[in-house]
Amino acid sequence: MIDPMTVLAILAMAGVTYLTRIGGYVVLRNRMLSTRATAVMEAAPGCVLISVIAPDFVSKNPADLAALAITVLAATRLSMLPTVVVGVASAGVLRWLMG
Repeated sequence: MIDPMTVLAILAMAGVTYLTRIGGYVVLRNRMLSTRATAVMEAAPGCVLISVIAPDFVSKNPADLAALAITVLAATRLSMLPTVVVGVASAGVLRWLMG
């Protein structure tokens, strides 16, 4: 059985994520961004992805290091969403197989 607090935490995180995503549109809907600001906004998703996978660079767990290598390879061939899916799936499968 799934713990109700876990479900509540997941729903709360989803709500906060949605609010932060929609917040940018609400705040900036009538403004024109400079070229520099646009470049920063376009680079932000990549920065978030790097901050999530960066701890694996110093991991001693072989499953994490292998998943990191797979994710880096996927990032050279795929767009953001497929890369994230490949990274999460490879980490999950490798941690399950390798411990």
